[in-house]
Amino acid sequence: MAAAAAAARGAGARAAAAALRGGCETAARGRSRAASARPLCTAPGTAPGMKHYLWERYREAKRSTDELVPSIMSNLLNPDAIFSNNEMSLSDIEIYGFDYDYTLVFYSKHLHTLIFNAARDLLINEHRYPVQIRKYEYDPNFAIRGLHYDVQRAVLMKIDAFHYIQLGTVYRGLSVVPDEEVIEMYEGSHVPLEQMSDFYGKSSHGNTMKQFMDIFSLPEMTLLSCVNEYFLKNNIDYEPVHLYKDVKDAIRDVHIKGIMYRAIEADIDKYVCYAEQTRAVLAKLADHGKKMFLITNSPSSFVDKGMRYIVGKDWRDLFDVVIVQAEKPNFFNDKRRPFRKVNEKGVLLWDKIHKLQKGQIYKQGNLYEFLKLTGWRGSKVLYFGDHIYSDLADLTLKHGWRTGAIIPELRSELKIMNTEQYVQTMTWLQTLTGLLEQMQVHRDAESQLVLQEWKKERKEMREMTKGFFNAQFGSLFRTDQNPTYFLRRLSRFADIYMASLSCLLNYDVSHTFYPRRTPLQHELPAWAAQPPFSRLPLLQEAQAK
Repeated sequence: MAAAAAAARGAGARAAAAALRGGCETAARGRSRAASARPLCTAPGTAPGMKHYLWERYREAKRSTDELVPSIMSNLLNPDAIFSNNEMSLSDIEIYGFDYDYTLVFYSKHLHTLIFNAARDLLINEHRYPVQIRKYEYDPNFAIRGLHYDVQRAVLMKIDAFHYIQLGTVYRGLSVVPDEEVIEMYEGSHVPLEQMSDFYGKSSHGNTMKQFMDIFSLPEMTLLSCVNEYFLKNNIDYEPVHLYKDVKDAIRDVHIKGIMYRAIEADIDKYVCYAEQTRAVLAKLADHGKKMFLITNSPSSFVDKGMRYIVGKDWRDLFDVVIVQAEKPNFFNDKRRPFRKVNEKGVLLWDKIHKLQKGQIYKQGNLYEFLKLTGWRGSKVLYFGDHIYSDLADLTLKHGWRTGAIIPELRSELKIMNTEQYVQTMTWLQTLTGLLEQMQVHRDAESQLVLQEWKKERKEMREMTKGFFNAQFGSLFRTDQNPTYFLRRLSRFADIYMASLSCLLNYDVSHTFYPRRTPLQHELPAWAAQPPFSRLPLLQEAQAK
């Protein structure tokens, strides 16, 4: 995702440099050699001259930005591309593994409304919450994935890769918490490591933060915020820890009590997005002799009905191994649970499993037994899933499998980033930031007034860019200037990432993915520029095909 915005950032730096060069040339005329030898570009004369000088540099930078935007617009990234964090060749992959929900199958917007409503009703009927909370409805535009929730303070927030809170994205209930209050609450904007969520994003063992990484967690975050809002608006004293646990249990019960599964099976046309390309991907891999397996936490009958719908009644013929109710991430770590075979009627058999057979369905088990029975080890295996922790983390850290993350939000974010409004705004934002960095050496009062105006404009533009993606929390992948904590984990645990499995159809089964080199802070920005022969996943090229 950082690469997707690199063009705008690089262009902004070039525009600022061009304006600075122009200013240096202007300032140099009529000055002595000694004056022109100052380490940074400064302007001569009195404060009134400085004001004119600074605004002239500003206008030059604006013109440079306007000239750069058309070239950026001709090199937009393809939303259907696959992006690489780590070099990987598909020619080395012999076995492909898949999660089910939000990997092989995608759901319509109606599903999150169903989960929200069912969990809300469970709070009322089983946890004795006020019936008045039924007035709250699910808002699909409120939350984004990857947010952190402070269980004890009952606030939802976005945190960057360095554990800093993005001010303006902290919500108590449905209302933003003022920056001053956030800073007082956390004695700054940094969250110490011991308060952050644990390895799997959970709040446990003293961690006060919970990170919501699952796509299914969007209704949970919204329900938490709505109930918090009701209690706050009605001056009801409550314990935030109890509220968090009750909402978590209600959301869990929607799954484990079968409420969600029964609703989807009863009206599959409403809830499942029919993806004919899922079968095309699986068929392509099968035609090239690749082995395939499925490991999901969903139950057997639910998976069978969904796969029949999106792939066909013969879907099991495409998979060498099918495992349901695996209870990931425990599946990857707990060596004690044996596999059980599930017959055609869904009945669990008591036979000891000596081999995982094609066409059969197995329940539970563990990865260590899976590796023993299949021999599928190391970097010849590529596993796809949507949950960074439960699906991918253990596989790459402990078992050396290659991993692919399915990030549905990526496609919509790239489409926004490909708009001229976004490119124009981001390029100018980077240019203005460069000007501020260079011109801050001017400490006279009038210069400082100009710089304050620029800082105000920069702050307003940052808020605008946040609103392009989500009015409350902005992009899934970036805070104002840093990667989000979500992107940090994505970069660590996923070799490649894409919006959907259908993106694989755009690549040969021997394709090698090369991560693009992005400059470190101490490297020349020019190093990030792609040479003419570089294979960028460009939108223009895809459209031409």
